[in-house]
Amino acid sequence: MELLEHTYKNVKVRVLREDITKLEVDAIVNPANSLLVMGGGVAGAIKRAGGKEIEEEAVKHAPLPVGKAVATTAGKLRAKYVIHAPTMERPAMQIGVENARKAMKAALECAKEMGIKSIAFPGLGTGVGGVSPKEAAKAMVEELKNHIDEGTSLNEVVLVGFGEELAKEFENAVKEKLH
Repeated sequence: MELLEHTYKNVKVRVLREDITKLEVDAIVNPANSLLVMGGGVAGAIKRAGGKEIEEEAVKHAPLPVGKAVATTAGKLRAKYVIHAPTMERPAMQIGVENARKAMKAALECAKEMGIKSIAFPGLGTGVGGVSPKEAAKAMVEELKNHIDEGTSLNEVVLVGFGEELAKEFENAVKEKLH
């Protein structure tokens, strides 16, 4: 369900309440752990929908520190790539919003290096990481704005809230930050 579509400097930013694994975009982002083991949350959903080959390729790049990102195959997903951007060092760690910000920046840089045109983000750190949807949405949209301001390959960014609260916070952050 689309909640908002907004254009900022020729980049279409959409907010959806949806299952990220069903989207047809160049890349979807996995809020990973540094070990790149895809257990629960969004990572587990990506692995279940796309196949274990995503995790098998990802773990070859481990350990990947918070603030770095790597792209792998998307397996059976409709996306072409999965960009793994660690928000935490170990699975199920509590983190601060700064890790969500670093993961967002790293995923956007990876997308730019690959010339990706469309990308979808779930909430970064909002699951087991414990970052509030409001804090995460605000930090993610601030990093997105900085990235677009500096120049980007992207023409579409989809912010995906699986739950209603996160989707609403993405909507609020886009309205507040991108004008």
